[in-house]
Amino acid sequence: MRIGLEDADALGVFYDRFEGPLLAFFRRACGRADLAADLTAEVFAAALGSLEQFRPELGSAQAWLFGIARHELAQTWRRRRVEAQARKRIGMEPMMLSDEDLRRIDELVSDGNSLALLGELPLDQRTAVVGRVLDERAYAELAVELECSEMVVRQRVSRGLRAMRSRLGGAR
Repeated sequence: MRIGLEDADALGVFYDRFEGPLLAFFRRACGRADLAADLTAEVFAAALGSLEQFRPELGSAQAWLFGIARHELAQTWRRRRVEAQARKRIGMEPMMLSDEDLRRIDELVSDGNSLALLGELPLDQRTAVVGRVLDERAYAELAVELECSEMVVRQRVSRGLRAMRSRLGGAR
């Protein structure tokens, strides 16, 4: 299924599903809620601007979105600032964050939040856990995408879930 710009409901679901994981990823990577919010907005704007380039047969939407996120983060570190080019291209206004907005970001990535815990996993484990648990994909499919054996994918999922469980104090 492809999402087009005219499908506002699907775009809303997409945003709701990935806002928390992206915020957690950026918050952990850069340590600042305001910067995490700016980068998250830039990633969604870049994704909207390049929807026609997304090929679901080549990988999951999450992998595509986090690929954009890693690219934005690397560019930000190189430039030492967030550029809002993608937001400008689609006419998205700059965000003004209140103290409440910053608190909400921190809540989304708090230690008790499983999405935040997911963001703390090494990339290989996070990708495997997301693919298997959130996207409900088969081990064989993930093995092909990740270019490793099914056993390695199973180990990554197991280790990732074990690490998250231990951070939550053993709760399942």
